[in-house]
Amino acid sequence: MARSTTPAVELEVGGRPVRITSPDKVYFADRGLTKLDVMQYFAAVQDGIFGALRHRPTTLERWPSGWFEGAKLSTRADNRGDAFYQKRISPHAPDWVEPVTITFPSGRTADEICPTEPAVVLWCANQGTLTFHPWPVTRDDVDHPNQLRIDLDPQPGTDFADAARVAPELRALLQELGMDGYPKTSGGRGLHVYVPIEPRWTFVEARRAVIALGRELERRLPEQVTMSWWKEERGARIFIDYNQMARDRTIASAYSVRANARATVSTPLRWDEVGDVHPHDFDVTTVPARFAEVGDLHAAVADVAYSLEPLLEASARDERDHGLGDLPYPPEYPKMPGEPPRVQPSKKVAAHWDEDGSRRE
Repeated sequence: MARSTTPAVELEVGGRPVRITSPDKVYFADRGLTKLDVMQYFAAVQDGIFGALRHRPTTLERWPSGWFEGAKLSTRADNRGDAFYQKRISPHAPDWVEPVTITFPSGRTADEICPTEPAVVLWCANQGTLTFHPWPVTRDDVDHPNQLRIDLDPQPGTDFADAARVAPELRALLQELGMDGYPKTSGGRGLHVYVPIEPRWTFVEARRAVIALGRELERRLPEQVTMSWWKEERGARIFIDYNQMARDRTIASAYSVRANARATVSTPLRWDEVGDVHPHDFDVTTVPARFAEVGDLHAAVADVAYSLEPLLEASARDERDHGLGDLPYPPEYPKMPGEPPRVQPSKKVAAHWDEDGSRRE
């Protein structure tokens, strides 16, 4: 791809000028959107996206050449993609782009970008960041989440409309527990609900709370909701992806741009509009006007914090009364205490496993 010869421009964000290089580089060819268009989008919603990232360790999903048909995101198994995740701050970052140290499940640490002002978002976007993946913690306490993030993930045979039908039942359950949530589109087919919590529980406890919440929702909506980690068991239902609350697992922030042909945006919603919208309604070209009209619908997430005690009590009841313990962690995680076998059910040979779930040598 030819290098742009257009001179750099500056955008002032929060009183700080941010230099935008190659402003005419095409980022979304199907929409005719350039890098500058994307940068101006982030500037227009700066209060919202900074609110979502403020003081949070943040992984960057970088697409230096923008999105194009056939573009692939690098993975652990194949790092030859057109885009990649960045979990460590660049040594070339300006001094006003601050880091925070986080610890991975392996015990290794990293200094990750921690936005402290809106200009940091624009600086990251100039490096090709489209999607921001903040941890559910703040720099003051990186080991205790202050948000539950509930991912309503449509499985094959379902779509956003199915997730939207589950969402009111989820809210009703939260309200029974003395809590409430804040919905947003994922920017893809799914729906996310944030629940602000007091930062006094560990990642393990927060994950247990989401498992308890998901299990109760599955009991109420068995034909619509599944908690099965194994795809072969999910069917055409909405999967409550409880492992999004495991340490170092993140989801796209509100106001992040998604790497797809439409340049959709993960957008906060009112509860009363969840069933009436489609993810394609919200993209780089439409969200600025919506933001100017309704403001940041997730601003209130910072104003309340609920107790996890009701959900942890539900988790204890599930184990005591129904024998429902932990569920599998993602494959790259170390084996966790009380975790069941990480083996696909169709591949599990009963003779190789003890009743407690441990593998026989």
